[in-house]
Amino acid sequence: MDLLLFASASGETYGVDLGEVIVSASAMVQAVLWLLVLMSLVCWFIIGYKWYYFRRVHAANQRFFDAFYAADGLDGGRKVAEDEPFAPAARVCADAFKELGRLQEDGAKGGMLSGFENIERSVRRATQQQVTLLERMVPFLATTGSTAPFIGLFGTVWGIIEAFDRIPKDGGGVILDKVAGPMAHALIATAVGLLAAIPAVMAYNFFVRKTRLAVAEVDSFSSELLNIVRRHFFNG
Repeated sequence: MDLLLFASASGETYGVDLGEVIVSASAMVQAVLWLLVLMSLVCWFIIGYKWYYFRRVHAANQRFFDAFYAADGLDGGRKVAEDEPFAPAARVCADAFKELGRLQEDGAKGGMLSGFENIERSVRRATQQQVTLLERMVPFLATTGSTAPFIGLFGTVWGIIEAFDRIPKDGGGVILDKVAGPMAHALIATAVGLLAAIPAVMAYNFFVRKTRLAVAEVDSFSSELLNIVRRHFFNG
């Protein structure tokens, strides 16, 4: 796999084979490179999964909102929430109706106003659960974005130290032949660290924005749902 490719003035091309670099590098530089490659692969898996996940969440929320506001009364809204398990807003709605059902079963029909706080707590708890699901795996992108360059820099520093250690103590011999290879491997570690960090940071910012939008939708619906429940069951 060619990592870098450019043309010289004479038209000759040069490439850096990442596989050859990993095999010929020292044990410590190899460990750094494999760690960065693994972190990069995990990040790309998370990027693909979360992109698909947020796409489904957005579509499910829109289906739920359309069906809920078109439903026939609160009983219809309850049924819609049960039929849309992937929408975060539907999960919050379903938990609110479950708590309302428990209050009704307790027989506090005349004095249910005091139980409205239970529904508010249920909504807050369900909202936090959905936020946790939305944010799942995203912090790893931030961790990779912030640590991968430093891990690569560590590999670079270690490789340069090893390169200088190969310089003959008596000053004889061709120094460039002894240090060029290890120093090239060391610099590759920094490049791989940046290649792992840059898409991770970009994806993290993208998914943080997606999370905020989804949470805003849920919060807006939760406020409206609480108002509806209050008007119908706690108006005394």
